[in-house]
Amino acid sequence: MTVHPSLQNYADAWTHSVEAIAALVQPLPESEWNRRTPCPGWSVRDVVSHVIGMECEMLGDPRPIHTLPRDLYHVTDELSRYMEMQVDVRRHHTSPEMTAELEYTIIRRNRQLRNENRAPDTMVRAPLGKEQTLEVAMQRRAFDIWVHEQDLRTALGRPGNLDSPGAHVARDTLLAALPKVVAKDAGAPRNSAVVLDVHGPLEFMRTVRVDADGRGTIDGAPSLGPAVSLTLDWETYFRLACGRVRPAAVADQVKIDGDQELADAILRAFVVTK
Repeated sequence: MTVHPSLQNYADAWTHSVEAIAALVQPLPESEWNRRTPCPGWSVRDVVSHVIGMECEMLGDPRPIHTLPRDLYHVTDELSRYMEMQVDVRRHHTSPEMTAELEYTIIRRNRQLRNENRAPDTMVRAPLGKEQTLEVAMQRRAFDIWVHEQDLRTALGRPGNLDSPGAHVARDTLLAALPKVVAKDAGAPRNSAVVLDVHGPLEFMRTVRVDADGRGTIDGAPSLGPAVSLTLDWETYFRLACGRVRPAAVADQVKIDGDQELADAILRAFVVTK
């Protein structure tokens, strides 16, 4: 690949996860494509359709002209409607059609990455007619692909890659959103600290500190007197943060020390992407 060095990590993570997805779905019989995934409202077919559609958008392909049904309960806003278009247009595709389109799309995207010589700050297409930098676009695709790989693994009973390159991108992406979750959304007190201790395939400890002005920051230094500490495994962490499970369903997997009310508020606000 010839991508800018600062983009290589995202390109590698994307490649690893998208190839894992292709390997997961290639041998599936038709009936398995309708299995429900943890992604709200989406089956295995729908998740793969989303992957294909978003990669086609990275390639600059035109979006499909399609009218969505009105009974899709998980389509609740403009962004979910935008994302659903690429999914619903493929809902009646057969498994050979799905795997063939996925394979072709991966070939095209790999070719694009091999020839990619744009700077990281180049503005490119984003959902809803917006723009984003190439670096943000590639980071988001690496994150999105890994999360959907995990959706498929859960649906198909094929766990794995919880410590892959994509998992590291996901960790960093989710942690970047944590100061807002703690300081603004959960309303943690000023001049307080919240510690998250995560174990499992990815192990890390982070402290979110809320300053006198109510602004949150995050670092890896421990806090001697946190308002609350949350201890949980990596899989539970990302499933909560990605809206794949509700706090009540995994209450026995999250150890809370300190302010119970603040901990509950943090967990209610924990979803940063769906």
